[in-house]
Amino acid sequence: MSDYNWCHNPDCHTYHTTDRIRGVKGSKVLRTRKIKVRDYSQSYYWQGWENHFCRVACFFNYVKKHFAQIVAISPVHEPSEQPIDVKVENRDTYRYIHTDNGYERVPHVEKVKTIVPINNE
Repeated sequence: MSDYNWCHNPDCHTYHTTDRIRGVKGSKVLRTRKIKVRDYSQSYYWQGWENHFCRVACFFNYVKKHFAQIVAISPVHEPSEQPIDVKVENRDTYRYIHTDNGYERVPHVEKVKTIVPINNE
């Protein structure tokens, strides 16, 4: 595997930035950015696209251009479902109501719904 990749955005070389300028006087070009391949697998923030696109805008331009082909790889024809259990809990809280003297704190019972996935293993 190479230590570098080129940005996969087909329009990366058209963006007018000074770091993309290459060549000698009289024959200069705008070139796609080179990306150093790094192992971010242990990083919380690593998403996977960083080794193939120089910035988020290039990633999204690639997705916009190839959206139909990306979706065709694994089309979804039916909804996905997961069995759940919904637990309703009453919680004692307070509300504030406006009165002539300002605000008054009054007791209130709040219903809190919790969704618990059911594992079918």
